[in-house]
Amino acid sequence: MRINLTQHYPIVDIQDNMVYANNGNIVLCYKADLPEVYSLSEKDFEDLHGSWFQALKSLPAGTVIHKQDSFQKIAYSAEQLPNSTFLEKATHAHFKGREHISHESYLFFSWPKNKGLNQSKYVNPFKGVPKALPEKMTDAVESFIASVRDAVGFLNNSYKLDFTPLVRREILALTDNFFNGFNQGFDTDIVLNKDHAQIGEHFFDVLAVNNELCFGDTVGSSKTNDAFTSDDFIFRQGFIDGLGLNFNENHIVNQIIYLDDKHKWRRLLEKRLEELSKSSNFGTQNKVVHEKITSILDEINRDDHARIVRGHLNIIFWNKQREALGSIASRIKTEFKELDIVPYYPKGEERKNYLLNSFCCFSSNFSDEDLYVTDLKHALCLLINNTNYKSDATGIIFNDRQHNIPVLKDVWDEKKKRIKARNFAIFAPTGEGKSFLANNILRQYFESGVRLVIIDLGGSYTKFAKLYPDQYITLRYEQGKNLGINPFYINSLHDLSPERLEDLTVFLLELFASGLKVAKAQEVALKKILQHYYKSYPNSTHSLNGFYNFVKDHKKSLLQNLGIDNSYFNTTNFLHIMSEYVGDGLYSFLFEVSEDQSYKIEDKRLIVFELDEVKDNKEVLSVMLKLIKSAIQRTIWRNRAEKGIILFDEFAKQLKFNNVLESVEFYYQAIRKQNGAIGIILQSINQLPSNSTSASILENTQVIYSLRNEKGYDELVKRLHLSSHDLNQLKSIKNDLKGQRKYTEIFIKIGKESNIFRLEVPPEVYAAYLTDGAENQEIMNLFQEMGSMEMAIQEFVKQKIK
Repeated sequence: MRINLTQHYPIVDIQDNMVYANNGNIVLCYKADLPEVYSLSEKDFEDLHGSWFQALKSLPAGTVIHKQDSFQKIAYSAEQLPNSTFLEKATHAHFKGREHISHESYLFFSWPKNKGLNQSKYVNPFKGVPKALPEKMTDAVESFIASVRDAVGFLNNSYKLDFTPLVRREILALTDNFFNGFNQGFDTDIVLNKDHAQIGEHFFDVLAVNNELCFGDTVGSSKTNDAFTSDDFIFRQGFIDGLGLNFNENHIVNQIIYLDDKHKWRRLLEKRLEELSKSSNFGTQNKVVHEKITSILDEINRDDHARIVRGHLNIIFWNKQREALGSIASRIKTEFKELDIVPYYPKGEERKNYLLNSFCCFSSNFSDEDLYVTDLKHALCLLINNTNYKSDATGIIFNDRQHNIPVLKDVWDEKKKRIKARNFAIFAPTGEGKSFLANNILRQYFESGVRLVIIDLGGSYTKFAKLYPDQYITLRYEQGKNLGINPFYINSLHDLSPERLEDLTVFLLELFASGLKVAKAQEVALKKILQHYYKSYPNSTHSLNGFYNFVKDHKKSLLQNLGIDNSYFNTTNFLHIMSEYVGDGLYSFLFEVSEDQSYKIEDKRLIVFELDEVKDNKEVLSVMLKLIKSAIQRTIWRNRAEKGIILFDEFAKQLKFNNVLESVEFYYQAIRKQNGAIGIILQSINQLPSNSTSASILENTQVIYSLRNEKGYDELVKRLHLSSHDLNQLKSIKNDLKGQRKYTEIFIKIGKESNIFRLEVPPEVYAAYLTDGAENQEIMNLFQEMGSMEMAIQEFVKQKIK
């Protein structure tokens, strides 16, 4: 049998998403947007099952529902990946062409011209069919259309599902691809012989579930995922997910449900029971059928909401090598065996029937012998309810858990669809790759135009920064020296804006009233004194030392001249506390008058403050953070239209000091007014003290990254209020650092959405992110020789390949 589609086109007309088929059927066509694979818990699967049942149970008798999930092996195009910088080009080239499985999911609702039971075992959909538009739509058709739209609306308003109407172009493309056998670049004929089915270069075959005897004892909305389940937790997957994305072959899963009249089926089943009971050959097979029919009848009579349906499930698969079909079929049978289902393997005319009538316009053609009888709830367990990882339009590149294909996740969320605060936290023990992950996130942010400020204690970003020699600056603290940041510095009195005075007032209050509650009157008093100081010495080099001496020299008359009550500002207390930071004070070196270097960071988009030398001195560290904050406010935060990120790396030791923790909290509060985000990196969430300040920080952190932690995740779950499925996801993390495609796995939660992602990078990016060890030193030595980090990395990679 040879079919030329141009001579037997199955569609007469298309209006919006409504197809008028050449057999008189009317079909409403939708594309499904399903949740990401691995993102669903057992309860999620149950909720989805409930949503499907509520949406479909009230559709009119005669409706045919056809869910079609198409899985094809394709090459990754890399079109979505940026391809400008050195590391972007390396990433683009690394992933381009990688084979993976694509998934398209469709939902069709048919109103057949013939709504009776099909008696014929094989209906040829192309034979003797009229090619004319149907008559005017009847009231029944109008009611069907309205019911379908209500059902789709319910699904869209329910849990995690989204269905959009297909347009003419999509419907025609879907039709042509199906009957052209998914061949690319040419049109061809359909050849359906007794011994094989071939379309172009592809050979086709099919396995099906077509009667009640195929099923075992139970079906469910989900089952255990053996690949990720361990002794202490159970990871779930959809009931037939082993035949979906997890089956790495070209295939289509068709599930077709016929919604029949409940009362008609009660009469038919009662009649069939009576015939079986009278049968003189009441053997084992008849007994099994008798029991199943009795069970179905009991369900109908017991449950008023029960909806008896006829159903059909088939898997169409194809390959360029005809001999490969047998191996693929064996693997499908194995998957069915795991589900306690025995499939039917059609041949000859039956195979033609199943292949051709799995097209959406012809799915009403299956005969009663091709269909199992069951309850709607049972049939809905056979739906595939998840799909591939979804890329956002823009974002940070991670990888999916299926094929390590790049996935863009918008963790900035400009339009605040998922999160209101884009602050993030990275949790992982030593050696699990915290800095590597942070490099990956920050580098991509930087290359997309975001300004970065990194407060670093370990030199983790040196190589990354040196790739952009004209765009970064490192300000390093050395014992006994200042950073060269003078918070009092102004070019002229014109720079003394109200905002500038506010910032300087906060800075001083943090120094001499640290940890104390400051009254509004004290703030106003200090602003008046500062303003008086600047106006009194308009042309001098302003500094903390100068301001201190100004207050000291005028302490007797200062408050009286400015009309400030003594209770609002304690001059003696101020001079006593601030004496530590001026003259011969213990920390005077921090504020020594020198050239202010703040201006150097104004035009830099990557600013690194290296404070390794000061990490164990809480007083100096606290002051250094205040100086950094002053510099950031005067430069980076001037332009609120510019995106910016401040990262605190390896901040664990310092977080135990209250004054440091409060300094960090200030950033979290102030960043709300800016177009920015704060990031913190910790080995454990326990390194954040359990107090109100830490609670405020965590509350304003809505993007969570966690790497593997062999000690467990109990505290992370408790303090971040993670769900039981979040915990199962965390426990399922597995790294592969020895295989051909090395990767680490990461738990990422953006608002309420969570999943496990992978991080696989090309050799060039790996080299750029290394933070310690012999290889890191090797690259730094090459950099010293060549004077170019890009050339050093290229040479390093070249040597490793040899």
